[in-house]
Amino acid sequence: NSSSLSRKTFPIQHVYGAQHPPFDPLLHANLIKAGPKPAPVTPGGKPKKATTFQEFESITSDAWEVGDDDDDELLAMAAHNLNIEVVMETANKVIENHSKQQERQRRDDETEHEAAERGPLHRQRSLPPRPPLIPMVARIADQNTSGSPVMTEREASRLDKFRQLLAGPHTDLEELRKLSWSGIPRQVRPITWKLLSGYLPANADRRECVLQRKRQEYFGFIQQYYDSRNDEHHQDTYRQIRIDIPRMNPERLVMQPQVTEIFERILFIWAIRHPASGYVQGINDLVTPFFVVYVFEYIGEEEVENFDVSSLREESLRNIEADSFWCMSRLLDGIQDNYTFAQPGIQRKVKALEELVSRIDDSVHLHMQQYEVEYLQFAFRWMNNLLMRELPLRCTIRLWDTYQAEPEGFSQFHLYVCASFLVLWRKEILEERDFQGLMILLQNLPTMHWGNEEVSVLLAEAYRLKFAFADAPNHYKR
Repeated sequence: NSSSLSRKTFPIQHVYGAQHPPFDPLLHANLIKAGPKPAPVTPGGKPKKATTFQEFESITSDAWEVGDDDDDELLAMAAHNLNIEVVMETANKVIENHSKQQERQRRDDETEHEAAERGPLHRQRSLPPRPPLIPMVARIADQNTSGSPVMTEREASRLDKFRQLLAGPHTDLEELRKLSWSGIPRQVRPITWKLLSGYLPANADRRECVLQRKRQEYFGFIQQYYDSRNDEHHQDTYRQIRIDIPRMNPERLVMQPQVTEIFERILFIWAIRHPASGYVQGINDLVTPFFVVYVFEYIGEEEVENFDVSSLREESLRNIEADSFWCMSRLLDGIQDNYTFAQPGIQRKVKALEELVSRIDDSVHLHMQQYEVEYLQFAFRWMNNLLMRELPLRCTIRLWDTYQAEPEGFSQFHLYVCASFLVLWRKEILEERDFQGLMILLQNLPTMHWGNEEVSVLLAEAYRLKFAFADAPNHYKR
């Protein structure tokens, strides 16, 4: 029980960087080929299979159709033992629809462009339209690439479903996961994340008591351990944390003195209480989504990246800090082997990613082999930072809605998301004809203007891969 250990029993031995993965030759030679566990069968018998494409589509419309006006509940999470062909057909339909939508948009843009050139203001109107400026974290639940923040009737209906589910005396967590898989409205995201992470109990009457106890426990750790940050055996950890925080995004938020201090405390206390791994670069990024989501709980409609947290009451800031610590801790409990010595969890996952990509897109895999690009050189960061350095924060938060709704989302489903993410850029990858060009591309993928639609398509592809390979991991072994 780590909470009962004395201060002197927490030497921090490992502080190493996310950008330069540790290498263990023996481990590298004997990498375990990881494959996700089969989905469990629900108590009381096997769940009903979707036997036709229409039936499957009708129960998963929210997962696949970003602009669909149908208001069917998302049952992707509960669709265990689905016929793989049905899943693939559905996912293929989503991707096909997305491609058709993009093609229609391209033709519309060309038509508008031609009309503008015929107009009197030829020079001004012939310029390509500027992409919409999307706030980094504002309007996360409602924002898409169109830049329209207005809540649609469908979104309002989904929000009402969440509120009804959360208003009861005992929240049905399975139903909450089903509803959350396709995204959580910002207004209810804080309470939903706390429930899905296991931080709060399903019983509504117990929640306030649990919150008070856990918040007091966290600040007890602060009193007990934080003064040791400058001790000889802890000072390297604390120094590395202070180096890493200014590199985080959104910078305007993180670099506010109160926020910096909060992150320093959260990361140092976590490292002290987890001596098997200590602090590892990359863990710092995992605080941000929780902190941003829990700030939303107190600021209403304002944009987080421009918000002055010093205007919040001290009690509110303390609550945000403690809640962020506990939820980050629960996330890391499921992926801690990513951060122990030599980071074996990450090395296994990168190897599994390589094997999976070699099966789903041999052209991409062979192209990278041809130019001697090792998966560990780019995908280590994808696993270490959970794609947070590859995606805008608004997209990370949307992605985490699904990760927290998906069984083993951060540890296993993330593998399929990474595979889908890689092959999504196959055209750009195959156009690069040297090692340097490939590495520059893979470390700077153009996702700045991504929104909900792109994330939903990515998740659809990952969902398809999961059901194709999760129950038969040997399929992606050569």
